[in-house]
Amino acid sequence: MKAYIVGVGTTKFEKPETRDWQYWDMAREAGTQALADAGISYDLVEQVPVGYCFQASTAGQRAVYELGLTGVPVYNVNNNCATGSTALMMARQFVEGGISDCVLALGFEKMTRGALGASSDGGDFTTSPVARHYGVMAAAHGFEMSPPTAQIFGNAAREHMERYGTTEAQLAAVGAKNHRHSANNPDAQFQDVYSVDEILAAKTIHRPLTKLQCSPTSDGSAAAVVVSERFLVRHGLHGRAVEIAAQAMTTDTEESFASGSCIDVVGKPMSRAAARAVYEKSGLGIEDVDVVELHDCFSINELLTYEALGMCDDGESGKLVESGATTYGGRWVVNPSGGLISKGHPLGATGLAQTAELVRQLRGEAGPRQVTGARVGLAHNIGLGGAAVVTLLRRS
Repeated sequence: MKAYIVGVGTTKFEKPETRDWQYWDMAREAGTQALADAGISYDLVEQVPVGYCFQASTAGQRAVYELGLTGVPVYNVNNNCATGSTALMMARQFVEGGISDCVLALGFEKMTRGALGASSDGGDFTTSPVARHYGVMAAAHGFEMSPPTAQIFGNAAREHMERYGTTEAQLAAVGAKNHRHSANNPDAQFQDVYSVDEILAAKTIHRPLTKLQCSPTSDGSAAAVVVSERFLVRHGLHGRAVEIAAQAMTTDTEESFASGSCIDVVGKPMSRAAARAVYEKSGLGIEDVDVVELHDCFSINELLTYEALGMCDDGESGKLVESGATTYGGRWVVNPSGGLISKGHPLGATGLAQTAELVRQLRGEAGPRQVTGARVGLAHNIGLGGAAVVTLLRRS
């Protein structure tokens, strides 16, 4: 059975502590918007997977109760930065498996200012779920005083530079592109445009990554309504529908750790495996994709993901972004929303916000950031710990 997205909703992503709202306010805003976009009422929703990382147990129920008290099952999902896409995957599985005809996937995060610690709960590093990942990094590079997430990705950038000759300017080109794209996204946390030189001159977080190449902490929410084909027919929603052509999640295998490389430990092998599974299931390839929303938590991860998705050979991603192939007028438009770097990164909402952007692109509803003629979109969402989710969306 096929699954379709018929409604999406997003809040504006905000710098923490700048707006007077709680996570349930965010969820109400995004969820209400998604239902209105689909043109259905909440009482048609049969199940609700809810993603977040920083709120307490059953926060999903507290958030969903803002939409209605219908007694439907609510599932609380936490998969680090891949949480939003994990909630979407659960919704798709409920529909494809014939269990439900209408499922609302919801994600939100209310964060605190400052860089993330070694784990999303901010607890003892030695008991962190990602301690093994950081252990690989420490063995190869030592451990410095910079923020741990910036450190592990920054060290992946150093390895890429040493191995392939990637330059700091190529890394900065990712940030410049995504900041430029976000200028057309009113829901983005930032809408400022920067040159490559300005990005290189910004404060260094962990060499070679500067502040303008790192995703910020953010508050915000996103949602998607996922339905079956029979629901489409019954409610006349074909005009709103975008098909989930294929979706795959992978977690770490021995390949993530065996090389001792930060490039592998931050998830490139997971991303590559998920992409291959999606291409095989859908019969489509990266050459069929028009628009991509990928997990640019740091500029280096966008380059690594180009390679993992098959957009270029290993080591060629710096040249790819520099060539203009991943912006308007190029082969693909990558992160038209501004990506995590400029749109923001509320962990539980990120994967669903990527999906919302692609649905709007494929419907031709993205306004000044519209990718002309977009029919196939790919979302990539990854979390240390680890999980990589790749989703291929198609508009017929």
